[in-house]
Amino acid sequence: MKIPTTQRCRAFTMVEALVVTLVVLTLLALGILGFGKLRHRANNIHCVSFLVQIGIATRIWQGDHNGNYPMEVSVAQGGAQELLATGNVSACFEVMSNELGTPIILACLNDTKSQAATVWSGDLSRTNISYFIGLAATNSLESTVLAGDDNLLQNGRAVASGIVNLGTSPATWTSHRHQGAGNVLMGDGSVQCVKQMGFASSPGTLFATNRIVVP
Repeated sequence: MKIPTTQRCRAFTMVEALVVTLVVLTLLALGILGFGKLRHRANNIHCVSFLVQIGIATRIWQGDHNGNYPMEVSVAQGGAQELLATGNVSACFEVMSNELGTPIILACLNDTKSQAATVWSGDLSRTNISYFIGLAATNSLESTVLAGDDNLLQNGRAVASGIVNLGTSPATWTSHRHQGAGNVLMGDGSVQCVKQMGFASSPGTLFATNRIVVP
């Protein structure tokens, strides 16, 4: 009995191999880009969550200090008023360490310039913090700005570490963290995503504070 000869598969030509390779690489690139966008969006959600947790911790801290914020209470009374006046942002978070629980929430996951601290070791620095503090925050105004993303621009330039006055020029945000917007924690505990902050009379501007402390 004659056994039929097995038919050979046609070999790929060089051109076909290149086409397949390009298609695979394109699909991989699209997949990576898509994953990157999803990860960035997830990190943004985490950023909002971190600010909400900071707001809750602040409210708890207030309950033990006659309803005042750390920026309203002197160092002698357990607050951070004098230290914040020198531009020391970490001091404000350190006095609330029990309420905050972990310093990890002080660093936005989209902030490539900050390294999250894992423990309260007493040497918390500006490199562990992604959020500014509203120096003029007061319990009497629920619309006051408590904190927010610190990747700020003023007159098109990145703001320096320390006290920033928004009274003469509003602030915007760089694009590298939240696509040109910033997450801002308000005195009522809500977190708003805004494009501009300051005293300028323009749509979408927050008017609650004119002085902030940037890490």
